[in-house]
Amino acid sequence: MQIGIVGLPFSGKSTLFQAITHTNLDATALARAEAHHAIVRVPDPRLDRLSSIFTPKKTVHATIEFVDVVGLKRGESGSTQFTTNFFSNVKTNDALVQVVRSFGNNAVPHPDGSIDIVRDIASFETEFLLSDMGIVETRIERITKQLQKSQDALLKKELPVLQKCLELLQNEKPLREVEFTPEEHHLLRTYQLLSLKPMLIAVNCDETQQSIARDIIPDLSARKGGMNTRIASFFGKIDLEMSELAEDEARAFMSEYGIKESALDTLIREAYSLLGLQSFFTVGDDECRAWTIRRGMTAQESAGVIHSDFVSKFIRAEVVHFDDFIATGGSFAKVKEAGQWRLEGKEYQVKDGDIISVRHS
Repeated sequence: MQIGIVGLPFSGKSTLFQAITHTNLDATALARAEAHHAIVRVPDPRLDRLSSIFTPKKTVHATIEFVDVVGLKRGESGSTQFTTNFFSNVKTNDALVQVVRSFGNNAVPHPDGSIDIVRDIASFETEFLLSDMGIVETRIERITKQLQKSQDALLKKELPVLQKCLELLQNEKPLREVEFTPEEHHLLRTYQLLSLKPMLIAVNCDETQQSIARDIIPDLSARKGGMNTRIASFFGKIDLEMSELAEDEARAFMSEYGIKESALDTLIREAYSLLGLQSFFTVGDDECRAWTIRRGMTAQESAGVIHSDFVSKFIRAEVVHFDDFIATGGSFAKVKEAGQWRLEGKEYQVKDGDIISVRHS
């Protein structure tokens, strides 16, 4: 899973990237016209608890790749230019985090001259809608010409979907907020449409703006949030400083500033929710591991995430939920005594937090 971080110049997007990935980008690295990539371990206290019980040789957390997307430029008037390079870098991501600045700083002026959260959100949305509109219009023109020569059944199915998208885009409706069928989603995925990507809008506050999260974010969520758009706040400068501290020191730092959750925890929680993801676990003396799957996946499909051969060779899944495992004493023997150990077939829908052992041929 790859999540792109975007934002206007001086919004703090590279600060957020460094804070959550524990990387240190110097001025030279930041000036390069190259996207910055980093793999981040997904924190999961449940996996940590399981590892403390089984003391395996190896503990493997799920991971997410974050990308500090580049390509925006300052125009002659000082306004931001959305370049072809930027759009190319954004398209490859599964979801996006748009960093929006809420703090003032005379030493680092906003490129548009003032702080306006709603305006900055709209600037990206408008560019994404226009980009998508251009792609969809071009494709509709090509399909229309092709259908004049040959009544291709697949093209006849594709055309009304694209016409539906064009009407939505012309009405300034981001496609992420539309409920498409699985077939329509599969078709549209090939175009890498920007307004279709799940979006987390991350409002970057300074240490004096604790009230932003309490007062402004709920109202902003009501106005700008949606089915696949979420709003959250973070404290870029503080999070960057915390990323350089030991875990206990970072917790004390958060407590001092009244911060309930780190930027990393916020991003991962929201990303999993936006993308419909969840985790299940496999445990043992050799390895305890978290596996990421989409909600609604069956036991047979989830077994294929562990090993592709398990799909065709799947027999049964032995399952106990993490909560039941801990509540009954944290051992398989006690789980079985309590009747919490289950055998599930291929159609069983795996739950977030399930501990699974796959029986296969």
